[in-house]
Amino acid sequence: MGQNPVVLVAAAALVDGDGRVLLTRRPPGKPMAGLWEFPGGKLDAGETPEAALIRELREEIGIDTERSCLAPFAFASHAYDTFHLLMPLFVCRVWRGIATPREGQEACWLAPVKMAGLAMPPADLPLVAMLRDFL
Repeated sequence: MGQNPVVLVAAAALVDGDGRVLLTRRPPGKPMAGLWEFPGGKLDAGETPEAALIRELREEIGIDTERSCLAPFAFASHAYDTFHLLMPLFVCRVWRGIATPREGQEACWLAPVKMAGLAMPPADLPLVAMLRDFL
């Protein structure tokens, strides 16, 4: 039995002044389309999770942040059918710009207690419970 590749993805819990967290919805045509998730993305070769996250936040939602504004919070380790996801989640409360979807996805700001029942990737669900306890 072959082992599935490990895919490293960095994600952010962007927290606004009211304690709400930004979620984006995967657009049609992408794997897991329609599911709500934390913004972020795959690491490029040789890229650190922080650098990947800064790049992805700029590309996906048009905001700029710094490594010093990314606080390591938790991680997900989840076996999907064809790969194993390892996803560090960073909390970020400081950025420049207004989060605006740039890749056809929807976005919404929600308090973690209101995320229960949202359709999300299985790897994200335990992180929601941790954020709810933290915020």
